[in-house]
Order: sequence, then structure tokens, then C-alpha cells
Amino acid sequence: MSTQTLNSQMLGPKGRAVGGTEHNWCRAVVGGTGIAVLAIFSSKNPDISRLQNALHKLQNSHPILRSRLHYNPSANAFSFVTSPSPFVQIKSFNLSTTCNIFENFCNQEDKNMSPLQLILEHELNQNVWNSSHPNNTSFSNQNDLFFASVYGLPTARWALVLRLHAAACDRTTAVSLLRELLTLMRTEEEETGSQQGQKEVMMNKGEVSLAIEDLIPKGKAKKTLWARGVDMLGYSVNSLRLTNLKFKDAKSPRSSQVVRLLISPDDTDRILTGCEARGIKLCGALGAAGLIAAHSSKCFSDHQKKKYGVVTLTDCRSILEPPLSNHNFGFYHSAVLNTHVIKGGEKLWELAKKMYTAFTNYKNCNKHLSDMADLNFLMCRAMENPGLTSSSSLRTSLISVFEDTVIDESNDQQKQVGLEDYMGCASAHGIAPSIAIFDTIRDGRLDCICVYPSPLHSREQMQELVDSMKCILVDAGNNNNADENES
Repeated sequence: MSTQTLNSQMLGPKGRAVGGTEHNWCRAVVGGTGIAVLAIFSSKNPDISRLQNALHKLQNSHPILRSRLHYNPSANAFSFVTSPSPFVQIKSFNLSTTCNIFENFCNQEDKNMSPLQLILEHELNQNVWNSSHPNNTSFSNQNDLFFASVYGLPTARWALVLRLHAAACDRTTAVSLLRELLTLMRTEEEETGSQQGQKEVMMNKGEVSLAIEDLIPKGKAKKTLWARGVDMLGYSVNSLRLTNLKFKDAKSPRSSQVVRLLISPDDTDRILTGCEARGIKLCGALGAAGLIAAHSSKCFSDHQKKKYGVVTLTDCRSILEPPLSNHNFGFYHSAVLNTHVIKGGEKLWELAKKMYTAFTNYKNCNKHLSDMADLNFLMCRAMENPGLTSSSSLRTSLISVFEDTVIDESNDQQKQVGLEDYMGCASAHGIAPSIAIFDTIRDGRLDCICVYPSPLHSREQMQELVDSMKCILVDAGNNNNADENES
């Protein structure tokens, strides 16, 4: 599909129709899945004017950030409509307002959470895009994709929060966005005027990159009608047999909550050494730890077999035609759904190797490309018919992980802008897994943001699951050579 001109005026907005995966995110975000949030905790008081300039430069460099999502009710279709100039405006909350948000947002079990995590959860549940659903009484056919807020926090700290629609922001985009923003914030402090920024405004008139489906190499997504039917049936039947975590409350309105998994640098190094020795990536170990912990929490009788679903998200930029870089913002991940039978008593490294091998076998057969349309279709059907999922929970799997872990080391840029901490993830209280893991190794320390739907699952339940995962991972790292059956 070529880029479409949606406004015939010479200086008017440009854009294109959304692709299949982007369309799914437009549907999913209405229910609460796909609100991407990057929250930055800083000790340095922000200069709003300079920060605004930095964000406008980001919008100029990346047309998707200065686009709005347009919905055409008559065609039941979404499009990106791109503005020729940046428009994001920072919304500011002073300390008093932030404290009021905390008071209204928190309950007793949240009292020990950090201010940054409280702000993150608050933003994950600010859904301006649910008004784009035609059944909504406040229906709007056009919405921004990019929002920015600044929150005053106790002890002279502050939080900058960027909130984006998942159709415009996968994890690679979020990582690049953070790094580019830090560079621009430092540059803004060094510049004496805004002339350079104004020059960039006039120079950058690019268009939104094509959708992932339009960039898949020829033949890679090809599948016969018979094969597509067999795969669709397989996915459908398997999904009905998947085991879930115990649901605490499947009827009440849902929101996204977060549990953080932190592992010391020494333990992280041992876990990574174990992965490297077995030729696997960290995603295999994280997924295996999640399955072992979940199966143990169900208190099944010894060796009672249960089947679990694991979704692995992989960045396709490098294999597209033409290849894209990490600075091509948008959503360019695909999903691989594997199922695994757990009977209890599995060793982490053995299961991690098995899971990672299953994932790579799927990728080697190009199923992450050829099954993209099938999974998108089934995701839409589940959203339209929640009853197809257990207890109408809209759970598609037990856990989701990313193939590649983000590696981040502290640098002078971060220190210069006063960055002390940050958290990034996306909401998951609509159609999604029970726990979505966003992993980063920061200064050698494994830092996982684990998102789950509440009250479908409780914070206590998910904290216990994550604590169990941590123990399993650390224990495996301390016993790298214990399994004599492994090479």
C-alpha cells in the first residue's frame, strides 16, 4: 500500500491508511491495551520552554509523532493524518495536584510504591483513545498519538511522562525516543536561542513510514489458503486449552497495574552467563521462569500436565524491505505464539532451552511473518467476542516477552538532565497476556516492568508470581553447571 495523500492542499496534512497490525492496535487500545508510557524521574527542575522545544524537534524528526489518528465511520477505517508542524503541548501538574492524584489513585496496598510507579500506573490508564470508538457517547473521529506531561514530586523531584498510541510506538521506538530526547534536552540547555529549532521545523516535511505489512519481503508472508485455514484452526483450538492464572475478579472494570522485578548485577551476570552457555537469549529464561512460577502457584498435584501460552515479540525492522533502522518510529514488531506443556518439577535451563528453540524454529520458518495476518484476525475476533476466552478475560496467553533485551548504561547525558530512574511499558488490561514483561539491563542490573490487568489479577498475586520468578532465575544462575545432562 503506498502512502496516501489525505489533503489535497499543497501545505496541508499528509498521511496514510493504517496497516493490519496498526488497525489491531487501534481496536485494542479502546479496551485498554496499547497505551505506551515512558516515565522519567529526575532531580533537575525542568525548563518547560526548552523541554517543549526538544519535544517539537522530536516531532519534526519523526512524522508519526506529529500525526493524528483519524477514524472514518462510513468506511470503518483508521488513517494517520500528519501535521506539517509540531503541536504537542506539555501538561503540567504541580506538587499539590500530583499529591491529589496519588490520594485518589492509591489504596492501602499501593502505599509502598514509588512516586514514579504511581505516576506510571496513573498514565497507563489515561485512555483518550477510547473516544475513537463509534459506540462511545463522546465519540471523536480524530485523536493525537503523542502526549507529554510533567508532574511535580516530593523532595524536589519531577517526572516527565510521554504517552503514545501503540500503533505509533513499539518498544524499539520507545527506547530510541528516550535516547533522542535526552540528547535534545542537553542540546537545548547549550543553545542560546530557538533559531536552530525553527530551521528544523522548516526543513523536515517527511511522511510516515509504511506499515509493516507493506515492507515484508516478497514471498515471506505467502501461505496457501489450506495452510492458512489449518493454522487458524490450530491457533483457535489451542487457545481454548490454555491454562490461565487464577482470576480474582473477572467482572469489575479493569486497569493496568505494574510490578517491578529487579535483580542485582552479580546475579544478572550469572543468569546471562547461563543463557550464553546454552546459546539462548534472556527471553527464554524469563518465559521459563514465568511458566514454572505460574504452575507452582496453581498447586496442581504432582506431574499434572497443563498447557500454557507464551507470546514472544520480535522486532522486524532489520528484515524488512527496505530495512528500517531503530530511528524509524512506529510499530514494527511481530508476535510468535508458542504453547508449552508443564507437568511440574521442570528445571529452568532445560525448559528455557526448549522454549527458545521452539521460538527460533518458528522464526526460521518465517511464521512470525506468515502468521501475522492470522493472529491479527484472531485478536480482532476475540475483542469482538470476549466469551471466546476463559471467563471473558481476553487473556491470549500466560506471558509475553521480547526476543531482545534492552541494554542501557548510565552516561553523561543522563546525569546532565538529572535522570535518576525511568520506567517504560504499555497497558494490558484489554486483550493481552496475564503478565507482559518489559525487560532492560541497566548498568548490569536486570530491571523488568511487569504489567498485568487488575482486578482480574491482584497486586498481591502478581507480586508473589514475580518474586517466585526472581528466586527461580537467581537460583538457576547460581547453579549454572548443576545439570549434567546439558552440554
